[in-house]
Amino acid sequence: MKPFEHGGNVYDAGDCNEALLDFSANINPLGLSEQVKKAIINNMENLVHYPDPSGAKLKQVISVYYGTHPENIILGNGAVELLYIYFHSQRPQRVLIPVPSFSEYERAARAADCQIEYMYMDKASDFVLDKKKLLELLPDFDAVILGNPNNPTGKLINRADVLELVEGAKKAGSTIIMDESFLDFLSDSDQYTVMDQAANYNNLFVIQSMTKFFAIPGLRLGFAAANQALVAALEKGKDPWNVNLLAQVAGVAALGDEYYQKAARRIVADCRDSLYRELSEEKMLIVYEPTVNFIMVSLANTGLCSSVFVKKMRDKGILVRDCSNYPGLDDYHVRFAVRLKEENDQLLKTVRQVLAENRG
Repeated sequence: MKPFEHGGNVYDAGDCNEALLDFSANINPLGLSEQVKKAIINNMENLVHYPDPSGAKLKQVISVYYGTHPENIILGNGAVELLYIYFHSQRPQRVLIPVPSFSEYERAARAADCQIEYMYMDKASDFVLDKKKLLELLPDFDAVILGNPNNPTGKLINRADVLELVEGAKKAGSTIIMDESFLDFLSDSDQYTVMDQAANYNNLFVIQSMTKFFAIPGLRLGFAAANQALVAALEKGKDPWNVNLLAQVAGVAALGDEYYQKAARRIVADCRDSLYRELSEEKMLIVYEPTVNFIMVSLANTGLCSSVFVKKMRDKGILVRDCSNYPGLDDYHVRFAVRLKEENDQLLKTVRQVLAENRG
């Protein structure tokens, strides 16, 4: 695999008419909410106008929903765009990335000529972040990027530990970039988020994707929270119309759809737990306990490397994420998104077929 390849690229998967189940992208399996669909359809005629460059209405709704203030919010064409804007604007020299983690962290930093170093999380401890080690390393770096929960391991960092890291980074003259893109899937996200604290620190940049939980990756929408000085600096480095009109109205509608939000958290949690139990019954698989809508699995005991396994699954109509291009993982790790029960059952059936054929 190429270093920065992602899952979810259905366009490279073959004939567009071919029936494929995509377990390679971690998107809410409930799909678009009805309120989001209506908002998009009802605003089609407004595409003759420019989008609001300030995104005022969306920022107001975000501020209420996530417990921050409109003046502390910057909108993005997806969360990833905000990483690129941050690095090109702030130009940190040395960036530390605990790995394995989302590849766009590194790609965005390298695009701004940052020097990258990895802090390898220990496989023997299930890739749990070593807070003590990270605190010791902070003085050597201008910025650290963390996912909470981390992708692809699913590991969470509780709020108190994150704030301890932020305080430690402040003393060390470093910045914590915290990606909370999957926290919306948790009903107890308040135990982990530091979004509400971003305005209080000059060294905390908190990113949130709205494409994953609200199932709009093709529309692109995200935001970040920071203190006003940093937000003002970042605004100067972006396209004034970087978030299109339909994305803005979809975001407002999505955050107002409480029924969808509650249903999604409940259904995804039930499907996740069921899929985890079923996968764990396959004794040859090492299944890492999930926290949100994806599950990482090691194939080390099967004799199948990830690339071969992914191809065999693809040949049977299912896309899964090959994790061999994540620094810190070997050639035996894959990731499954959590979908609805019927689709998860098809995944399980196909995984068992592939494993049985390999044993045979």
